Amino acid sequence: MRPGAAASRDGAAASRGRSGGAVARAAGEERTLTSVAAGDSFQHEEPADLPRLWHVTLSVSGEEAPLKELRRALEQLAHDHPFLLTSRYANDHAEIRYWEEARDLHDAAAVALRLWGEHRQTAGLPPWEIVGLEVIDRQTYHQRIAEGYGPPPASPVGVHPF
Repeated sequence: MRPGAAASRDGAAASRGRSGGAVARAAGEERTLTSVAAGDSFQHEEPADLPRLWHVTLSVSGEEAPLKELRRALEQLAHDHPFLLTSRYANDHAEIRYWEEARDLHDAAAVALRLWGEHRQTAGLPPWEIVGLEVIDRQTYHQRIAEGYGPPPASPVGVHPF
């Protein structure tokens, strides 16, 4: 902010007319910036820190792995990560779909990006890299399904070959 530019509620109130609406500014006139005090929120706004459900699709790939070992590893991952819906796999790639509860998309994506690496040792997953990630909110997921262009519902749940 440039020196002399006010950033207060009083400055915002001074730039409003009697009806509370914005007053037209002359060309080149600066607009006063306002801020909201900590803890304040918009009257109809939901708190941003409440967890939401996010549908995650994680795609991984790498060098070929024995299918039997891969299936066992994905089943162990499903056991370790109880919200796992379904895994599809081939000898050189896999796709994992699950629901994640997180405050926002950034948190859900961060958890998803750590999932494969954090469970590699305990589940015996192959040293594949993450090659794709999609994180969408619950409403978008259901809207896509209803419109017929989203991922097919995760049925049957479990670990299956492609």
